[in-house]
Amino acid sequence: MTWSTADGLEGAVVLVTGAARGIGKSVAEAFAGAGARVCALDVDAAVHDVVAELPGDGHEAVRADLRDVTGHRSLIDGVVEHHGQLDHVAHLAAVLRRRDDIDAITEDDWDFQVDINLKASFFLMREAARVIKVHGGGSITAFTSQGWMTGGFGGSVVYAATKGGIVSMTRGMARTYAPSGVRVNTVSPGGVDTPMMVDGLTDEALAGFVAGIPLGRLAEPGELAGAVVFLASDHARYITGATINVSGGFLMY
Repeated sequence: MTWSTADGLEGAVVLVTGAARGIGKSVAEAFAGAGARVCALDVDAAVHDVVAELPGDGHEAVRADLRDVTGHRSLIDGVVEHHGQLDHVAHLAAVLRRRDDIDAITEDDWDFQVDINLKASFFLMREAARVIKVHGGGSITAFTSQGWMTGGFGGSVVYAATKGGIVSMTRGMARTYAPSGVRVNTVSPGGVDTPMMVDGLTDEALAGFVAGIPLGRLAEPGELAGAVVFLASDHARYITGATINVSGGFLMY
């Protein structure tokens, strides 16, 4: 008997948002490596290059701005039309605007981050659950951040607020959709070596953050992908409403 973290994912259809780079790209690659058919979504045209390099067949690249929540139903229906089903979602699309001075945060800063990170997440995940439950159940995995517990650092108060909202929202969705066989969980990264993490931080601020990580370094994007694949796999069939902490020990809960 063999044991694989990716059990149950062969031939599954997985929507990965924020897939053009960073953690999202690594997650798309991991699902493709597990034998899934990946619909990789991003506002950036680079998502087409990502899909062109994925192993296996049947993958698709989609460009979309998730701020337009009125388009979410047609987006999800398009995935089903193209692939015949939708089994899992890994929702990573998010934005961060750092403001070192809290008094410098504008209403536009607030709306931009809340609209993409929280509002769009709700409507996209709701539309995804609508079709996943029809096709026999599956999973949705959203991304929060260490900021949901710490309040953020480096001028990320608004970002942290949206990520706290993600945790509460996904737990509510987990309760709502459990009877329909749709599991909803979150992954909580700590420091990951991506442009979002390091852009706008001084060397001193970044070094101070890393000093607080017991494992002593930032994660590589691919080190988050395993948790996401596991949560979608058959091995996680009894896990819903959970927040998986992948922070190198930065958070311990």
